Amino acid sequence: MAKNPDVDTSFLPDREREDAENRLREELRQEWVGKQEAMKNEEIEITFSYWDGSGHRRSVRMKKGNSVYQFLQRGLEILRKEFNELRTVSADHLMYIKEDLIIPHHYTFYDFIVNKARGKSGPLFHFDVRDDIRLVSDASVEKEESHAGKVVMRSWYERNKHIFPASRWEPYDPQKNYEKYTIKDKNKKK
Repeated sequence: MAKNPDVDTSFLPDREREDAENRLREELRQEWVGKQEAMKNEEIEITFSYWDGSGHRRSVRMKKGNSVYQFLQRGLEILRKEFNELRTVSADHLMYIKEDLIIPHHYTFYDFIVNKARGKSGPLFHFDVRDDIRLVSDASVEKEESHAGKVVMRSWYERNKHIFPASRWEPYDPQKNYEKYTIKDKNKKK
């Protein structure tokens, strides 16, 4: 009995081949991690509105990897110059509302962008290239742009959560699908 050199032995264990595969996997992993870190360090401009019953629109530049809490801290620095009631407030006393969803402080903008998270009326954060709205004027086409988020004091929310628009706000749930969301009329009888 002699061994046939033409037989495929790729399915058999081979330490050199496994080491080469592991090196390649590690190189690809490091490349992927590097790309993710570069993406997290990209700057974006976030438009928000300080909401105290009426909107006061501002914008701030942040990195995609920053958390909502860091965004609230930066926004608070801007707002303190104009609103006296915010001088003694910390970011812990603020809430960020985006597309009628209360966004928890621990999420990063990167989390929402990568997962293409949706709110009740469209994407939560969409910073890619957009179509020119003047060219697409069909109301049935969903626009990829999102509304400015609202920054509110928790105390204001607690006092006004039974009044529109705060009555529509609900905590963000990553498991919930908002694609088929419709406004329910609570006064309408079945």
